[in-house]
Amino acid sequence: MNLRNFFAELKRRNVYKVAVAYAVIAWLLIQIATQTFPFFDVPNWAVRLVILLIIAGFPIAVVCAWAYELTPEGVKKTEEVAPSRSIARSTGRKLDFLIIFVLAAAVSVLLWQRWHAPSPGSRAPELPAKSIAVLPFENLSDDKSNGYFAEGIQDEILTKLASIADLKVISRISTAKYKSKPDDLKAVAQQLGVATVLEGTVQRAEGKVRVNVQLIDARADAHLWARTYDRDIKDVFAVESEVSQEIADAL
Repeated sequence: MNLRNFFAELKRRNVYKVAVAYAVIAWLLIQIATQTFPFFDVPNWAVRLVILLIIAGFPIAVVCAWAYELTPEGVKKTEEVAPSRSIARSTGRKLDFLIIFVLAAAVSVLLWQRWHAPSPGSRAPELPAKSIAVLPFENLSDDKSNGYFAEGIQDEILTKLASIADLKVISRISTAKYKSKPDDLKAVAQQLGVATVLEGTVQRAEGKVRVNVQLIDARADAHLWARTYDRDIKDVFAVESEVSQEIADAL
């Protein structure tokens, strides 16, 4: 098969149209993934995985378009289909309509992004400097039933912080849906409307308890201070009160 016949065969087998249709659909899927995944708190690696899978699928789609043909009896190898029974031309027209439809959808996505893009002078609202959210404390103990202690520490800290004048403290109900260490702390702070975030972990073993706390400036994603508290757990409530009071004093 000479070069001219080869390109003619590519056209007859709709390889060009399959490649164009795949590229347009792939672009549309990537746009949808990048726009919707963050809304559902899907991690960034999932978006990258989708993109890699789409890229890897392109040569497979092109090879399949060359090697196989859709017939009334189903998918067959192109060499096995007689020219009189080939519906490649009909399939090509369907691909034309598919490309037009997907291109229209892609244009709609571009227009939507343009209309919803922030203006050059716009920026995120200023977060009040004297504001804090205490995220749920992570229980590092082997006994997961000790989670009540982590919740108690968080409640005590919130109660102490609420008594500090001029400090905006986000309620536990508002922070309950977030993880102890969110992947995107800045986004969480923007959603909660706070400038600082307190993260912590609790570990309990053999009559001892260790509480690690970190105060983070969410605007700069920088640690302001961190502290580790090691205490006897003879009186759980006394430990909770003591640790929360020290944190409040430090703030």
